Amino acid sequence: MPRAGLDAAGLVTAGADLADEIGFGNLTMGLLAERVGVRTPSLYKHVDSLDALRHAIANQARREFAEVLARAAVGKSGPEAVRAFADRYRRWALDHPGRYAATVRAPEAGDAEGHQVSGDALQLMYDVLAGFELSGTRAIDAARVLRSSLHGFATLESAGGFGLPQDVTRSYHFLVDTLIAGLAHSAPDDVA
Repeated sequence: MPRAGLDAAGLVTAGADLADEIGFGNLTMGLLAERVGVRTPSLYKHVDSLDALRHAIANQARREFAEVLARAAVGKSGPEAVRAFADRYRRWALDHPGRYAATVRAPEAGDAEGHQVSGDALQLMYDVLAGFELSGTRAIDAARVLRSSLHGFATLESAGGFGLPQDVTRSYHFLVDTLIAGLAHSAPDDVA
């Protein structure tokens, strides 16, 4: 019989919280069981496997991240939208390192929920970049450049990769301003 108050949604949230503390890759069913105060076999009444738990955490984290980013960009366009998006991206990635790590990998084939959430997030990025009037593969390039730049900076910062005494936030804003300048001067569409 399942323990009162223990359910799949609660385990996913507890797993996400634990992943933020110890790292998404370090998450185990044993550690989660310890966190929620049950024996490991009790978890399997609510979650099929560690892979299923990680999958559910990834989709929940994608939704949470997309909601935060969407709120940051509401009512903004052009450089202002990119700056707001970038600042919230960095803050969320640093505040939720386990959840953030869960969002990085693209959903697997057949993961309808994962593809829907990822598609919504991609559309949000296109919306943020809309003020630069990019289309076609140029819009895809811009989204990839923005995501990989923000991801790289946040990942390095989270890992303690910036040891110089200069202000890291200033460097981040320089990165974002450099991206904006590049976006403002790029061709609106493929010139082939």
